[in-house]
Amino acid sequence: MREVSIAEVWRKKYPERVVVAVTWDEKNERVNLIPLGWYMQTSFKPPLVAISVGVTRYSHKLLHKTREFVLFFPSKKMGKQVYYWGTHSGRDVDKLKEAPVETTPARFVKPPLIVGAPINLECQVVDSLKTGDHTIFVGRILTAYLEEGEDILLNFGEYVFGGLKEGEILFDPRNEK
Repeated sequence: MREVSIAEVWRKKYPERVVVAVTWDEKNERVNLIPLGWYMQTSFKPPLVAISVGVTRYSHKLLHKTREFVLFFPSKKMGKQVYYWGTHSGRDVDKLKEAPVETTPARFVKPPLIVGAPINLECQVVDSLKTGDHTIFVGRILTAYLEEGEDILLNFGEYVFGGLKEGEILFDPRNEK
């Protein structure tokens, strides 16, 4: 056994599923999306999910303000969009306009559902906890949707610790058509 950097240890967890939180920007009346690697189910009754969002991220501000989000598991076909959403700020661009996917209205929350995503969860923020440079937002799942026949996108570890090198991508290029 050898002592290593924390970053080296965390890189061993890949590949992993990636999720995207869809938030609503009331001021600009538009959707904002943020890919996330840090999420988990936290309760069956009530059904709760937790996401961890960096305090400097635009989505962090929107989550605090609106207290709701859609959490979706993107399909493999959405790799390029997910990469774009993760490398651009909603402060500066309309992410859905620049890297579009089809949306449909949600039943209980303002952010829309993503058509073609294998899983969509409508969530209401019920609690939050600041943990250093991130905040954990706990969302009560209000309703859930499945889309059959779509494979879930995996993060192969290229998008790690907030830094990207030229040519790095969020999806496995071997699966790109």
